[in-house]
Amino acid sequence: MIKTTINHILTSDNLLKEHKVNGWVRAFRSNRFIALNDGTTLNNLQCVVDFENTPEEILNQINVGAAISVEGVLKESEGTGQRVELIVSKVQILGEADPEEVRKTILSPKRHTLEKLREQAHLRVRTNTFGAVMRLRSKLSYAVHKYFQENDFNYVHTPIITGSDAEGAGETFKVTNFDLANVPKQKDGSVNFKEDFFGKETNLTVSGQLEAETFALGLSKVYTFGPTFRAENSNTSRHLAEFWMIEPEVAFCELDGNMDLAEDFIKYVLSYIVKECPDDLEFLENRLLQEEKTKPEAERSPMPLREKIDFVINNNFKRVSYTEAIDILKNSKPNKKKKFQYLIEEWGADLQSEHERFLVEKHFKCPVILFDYPANIKAFYMRLNDDGKTVRAMDILFPGIGEIVGGSQREERHDVLLSKMQALGIDEEELWWYLDTRKFGTCKHSGFGLGFERLVLFATGMTNIRDVIPYPRTPQNASF
Repeated sequence: MIKTTINHILTSDNLLKEHKVNGWVRAFRSNRFIALNDGTTLNNLQCVVDFENTPEEILNQINVGAAISVEGVLKESEGTGQRVELIVSKVQILGEADPEEVRKTILSPKRHTLEKLREQAHLRVRTNTFGAVMRLRSKLSYAVHKYFQENDFNYVHTPIITGSDAEGAGETFKVTNFDLANVPKQKDGSVNFKEDFFGKETNLTVSGQLEAETFALGLSKVYTFGPTFRAENSNTSRHLAEFWMIEPEVAFCELDGNMDLAEDFIKYVLSYIVKECPDDLEFLENRLLQEEKTKPEAERSPMPLREKIDFVINNNFKRVSYTEAIDILKNSKPNKKKKFQYLIEEWGADLQSEHERFLVEKHFKCPVILFDYPANIKAFYMRLNDDGKTVRAMDILFPGIGEIVGGSQREERHDVLLSKMQALGIDEEELWWYLDTRKFGTCKHSGFGLGFERLVLFATGMTNIRDVIPYPRTPQNASF
């Protein structure tokens, strides 16, 4: 007997042989046909039961949601809709599911809203939509590591608890071991962090970049891929308080090389899922087409999902300076007719999602890399250009998403980095180790950060970032 999974059995040539497979019942009709799914594939295995010779007690427990084990012979299907089916000789109930209880949940075989699915996030991976999304997420995760490992990068585990705020925005979750009802204070009334677990103020990381830089300046090419946290009170479809970041850092690399790396990386991982996840992509594309029928035509995606992915893979990203982008936006119809929520009036404006999407979706109609941003709207660690007012920053903008990658050439000059930190009031004592790396064999180096969930959002066609992570963490929500 061959013990197997449904994704293997559906493509198997082991016909007329005994197989054993476990899964959950998706449907049971006519007391004869079980639609069985084990999560390894979108598709169900049809299991044909001889109901006349199966105990009624067993038949009564083959309910939607139940976990069962079936044994039988694999044959070519006599009906339409499937290539093979399992002629069942034995059914074992592994875990019952009460039909009355199932009807109260999203396991009931009817259409549920995404909001309803979020309320039962512990069950939503059992649905077709979330099974497809999470299999794609898994394959994308693997592709991330595969790309970097094949290109001689070292994987670095940077700290989750840190004393630094890499972005300098102050949107951090504080970490403490204090009894919050009895916090030790200093004479001036301020919190005495010297008595805390780490002897200083600490928080959850917003980025592993600074630590990754130190490793790049010893290992040449490194990457991080781990959870990061932002205490940003944003209730939007694009923001999470906990998310995963991919952050490569490369020594002896300037901005052009950084842009090349980011573009090549994105095309690689998207090509990987096109090859590995055809059924899930087809399903998600059809789901998106149905969803978009309810939207006004102007809000619909100009391309189906798989065509959009192929477009990114097969076209060069357009590289445009921030200054050129501002001129385009300033003279655009939405700006002149005051259709933008945030009007572009002068150089130096911080671009919003509406501006980014206009450049990608309406003007250039392809992914765009913007570079050389004003220094005063970018982080302290970005390399200052010779003009003294722009930095070697770059953002990659995607259709439907806006910014998907943010990166830069890092400031390698000790004196320039120090003066930038002082001007912004960044504690140089806290980051003494970061400054130290500019004293001992400093070199030009670059890196970027890619929010993994935004990549999954693009690859799946989902419209809310809360639907591409198993258990979303958002303001006022830490359920499950």
